[in-house]
Amino acid sequence: MFLGMIVYLVLVLIRPQDYPGLADSIALPLLPITLMAAALCWLLSNHKRFDAPQYLLLMGFLVALMLSNIANGWFGGALVQIQHFAPTVLAFLVLANAAYSPERVRVIMGVFTVCAAILALHGIEQASVGTGWTGIGLSQGTRIQYVGIFNDPNDLGLLFVICLPMAFYLGSRGGWMGMRRLFWWLVCAVLLWGIYLTDSRGTILALLTVIGVYAWWRHGLIAAGIAGAVALVAVVMTLPSRMQQLDVSEASAAGRVDSWYTGLQLFKSNPLFGIGAERYSEYYDLTAHNSFVLVLAETGIIGFCIWLAFVGYCFKMMWTAIRQPPHLFEQDWRSGSGGNLERGLPMAEQNLPEQHSDLDSTDEYDYQIGDAAILRSWSEDRAMALTLLLSLCGFFVSAFFLSRSYLVILYLLAALVVAHYTGMRQRNPDLPTFTLHYDLLRWPLYAAGGVLGLYLIVKALLAMSS
Repeated sequence: MFLGMIVYLVLVLIRPQDYPGLADSIALPLLPITLMAAALCWLLSNHKRFDAPQYLLLMGFLVALMLSNIANGWFGGALVQIQHFAPTVLAFLVLANAAYSPERVRVIMGVFTVCAAILALHGIEQASVGTGWTGIGLSQGTRIQYVGIFNDPNDLGLLFVICLPMAFYLGSRGGWMGMRRLFWWLVCAVLLWGIYLTDSRGTILALLTVIGVYAWWRHGLIAAGIAGAVALVAVVMTLPSRMQQLDVSEASAAGRVDSWYTGLQLFKSNPLFGIGAERYSEYYDLTAHNSFVLVLAETGIIGFCIWLAFVGYCFKMMWTAIRQPPHLFEQDWRSGSGGNLERGLPMAEQNLPEQHSDLDSTDEYDYQIGDAAILRSWSEDRAMALTLLLSLCGFFVSAFFLSRSYLVILYLLAALVVAHYTGMRQRNPDLPTFTLHYDLLRWPLYAAGGVLGLYLIVKALLAMSS
């Protein structure tokens, strides 16, 4: 099961089946076959868990996609959504169950990051000679691109920015006489260069957000704000010309705002079920250019509420994971005496007795060793949770300017979030359980607030561009 999902992830990211020179010679549908093989192994395994709300929500979102087309008179659209989105649901389900240990979560992070680095190297070759090894040239003559779901420089940048925190985390672990750290630092450098070559303004803003959130977590809000302002000025001054055109009235930005406004008008025309999944282009000549607007327009308030809850629980899980210490040390954390906890250092390791000649001292030594193990495990879990939180931030800042609501990458990242939090709860049972029935009234209110927020943002941007 786990090996099958690794192969599936490589096929999703590297995509040899989409290479122009190989597409005709590969007769078998590699992605569906690999996914079904992994799913079959999962069905035969003992690792079956459904104790996170995202499982039910994603199934509900698939139903909402189907209903959105049925409500608009296209009954065949329900079958189309099963064909298009059901594999994504299955991939989420299998990966969330397969990555049941910290070691497996790290392996998936490594696969994500190495594959992203390979795509960045392809882009570097493109920028140097004009064409990458896939046979694909530059987009718009200057911007790197890839094949398949990454044939847009913005999508490529999105992948790089969500993998950068993973590479940074993996590089912080050391080992192999420093070679592992060096390897992952080189991967970080390759991904950063790839981000530069995409010349994607949304990706740059996502990168700044990731840096800002990390700086806020480590050094506080004021330091993060100062660092963010300095970084933004540096980016505008030094990075490609598109960043210097970051203006609402600029043609590309204005087109996005117009599309957002159209999406809100389409939502108003059918607020309950929307205009139908994957039908936005039938009403407007551009895509929505906003993942939130796309879901709202195509699936209505019902689908938007379900999708928002799915995304929201991912953020809530990782936020809870980095904030909640093991129950044994919660008093030190809350009282502010757990400074070493904040830095991820095991307090119990620092005061271990040097010798234990009698029974009492042996018991005390074993007790402190147990404390140190708990804290070491929690510190590692928290670092992984922070990494996934940063990746989520990077994805959704990028996705705010792209129509990537149904992109499989989002749901594979969410599967890692669910897998990691489920494992953390096994190791630290005091972590809260998230259940839908406690939030049934909250998510519709949050969805209504999200609609209002989108409306105010669009109105403000339209006023600025006029």
